Parts: sequence; structure tokens; C-alpha cells
Amino acid sequence: MASTTVNVADNRELRRLEALLEDGDVAGFAEYRIDLDDRFEFFHTEVDERFTGQGVGSTLVAGVMDFLRKEDARIVPSCDFIRDYMRKHDETHGLLADGATLDEES
Repeated sequence: MASTTVNVADNRELRRLEALLEDGDVAGFAEYRIDLDDRFEFFHTEVDERFTGQGVGSTLVAGVMDFLRKEDARIVPSCDFIRDYMRKHDETHGLLADGATLDEES
């Protein structure tokens, strides 16, 4: 199967980062809330089943991390997928908001 080219863009109106294909189709998204301290809480990540197993989710979360760096923002990772990604990528740990952890939520 051919490689899927994905660009990650902020859709501020819908409060989510989207994994966009070259034709503009949304292959996946990561939803967020912004709290009073301007921290981004990412609470849900979803990839269209047509693109499962093609690296779209990992590309999307890498794009989330790039977005946070560009915005000089911090993350509260409430989404399991994002927490799992961050656990495997030590270079993302500096993006954690004060008090946020990569532990499972209870």
C-alpha cells in the first residue's frame, strides 16, 4: 500500500488538531480543551478506520507535540493514545503542564 501523506493542522473552531490528507480529507483528529492557565488538555484521539495501521495516529500525535512547541504551550494528556505516545518519546516530557503526569487516570 502506498504511503499516506498527512499534514497536521489546528481547527480552532472545532478545538481539535486534524490529520489532513493531500485532498483535504480528515483522516483523524485529536480534540482539546484550553483551561484557564492556557494549558491544552487533549482528551480524545481518533483515526478513521480506513487509515488504521498506516501511521496516521502517530503522525497526528507528533503534530500535536510540534503544535505545542510552536505555541509555547503545555499539555495535560488525558487521552490514552497521547499518553502512550509520550511515554515512548522522552523528548515530549518537557511539554507536560505542571502537575500533569503520564500515569493512567483513575
